[in-house]
Amino acid sequence: SGVVFVLWAVATITFFAIRLIPGDPAEAILGGPGSQASAEALAQARADYGLDQPLGIQYLHYFGRLAVGDLGRSYSLHDSVVNVIGENLGGTLLLALFSLALAALIALGLAAWSVRAGRVAAGVGSVLEIVAAAVPHFWLAISLILLFSTVLGWLPPVSIPGPLGYVLPVVTLGVPLAGFLGQVMRDSILDAMASPFVLAARARGENDGGVFWRHVLRHAAIPAIGLAGWAFGSLISGAVIVETIFVGPGIGRSLLSAVELRDVPLVVGIVLVVALGYI
Repeated sequence: SGVVFVLWAVATITFFAIRLIPGDPAEAILGGPGSQASAEALAQARADYGLDQPLGIQYLHYFGRLAVGDLGRSYSLHDSVVNVIGENLGGTLLLALFSLALAALIALGLAAWSVRAGRVAAGVGSVLEIVAAAVPHFWLAISLILLFSTVLGWLPPVSIPGPLGYVLPVVTLGVPLAGFLGQVMRDSILDAMASPFVLAARARGENDGGVFWRHVLRHAAIPAIGLAGWAFGSLISGAVIVETIFVGPGIGRSLLSAVELRDVPLVVGIVLVVALGYI
């Protein structure tokens, strides 16, 4: 019941929020703002899709269909929302999985180094984690494009088929998350190293490396693993910016386009997928 309530609340807020954006959804149905559709065609589109009815009636009709699993049809793409999401979800999920793996590796390496390398390393590691967690996706994406595409020419500035096309988008999504996970891991490592089982392991003759990798790490990783679901949901929502900047296929870029066109069914459908990812 809690899941249903959250999804209903998210869908309701999104439905009314998208209708507050200036513009006419009927234009999306007829090809977008540049279609130069006649007043008669716009009126007919509103009548066909029920957009000429009061907003409350539109809400009841839409959520009546949503309650039985019908996400409706995209105004702008003239296809079912389920098909549109299905065609674009794979790219976003792959991007999120790669980014999550990269973030975990960076966070683990940074946390382990900052804890084991002394007081100076601990301070430097803490600063790097805070900076990484605070850096905006759009700024990091632009900086990476300027450095690795424009200046060095090593990587493509947009997403292309193949591994190289994923490098910059994955780094853009993974680095900020790595900063957050690194803070969590470092605190967990410090707590674990002060635990009685570490003293017992040292008393048995275990060296520093064995204590860390065989005993401390498995306990310190638990909080980070527990945040994996939240992290995955945040990566899917962050893909809106990254996919737009790198012109990559996915639901993030589809969501931005749908918002610009006031494509209500598609916006609500994608937001529900992102909310379900968090849940």
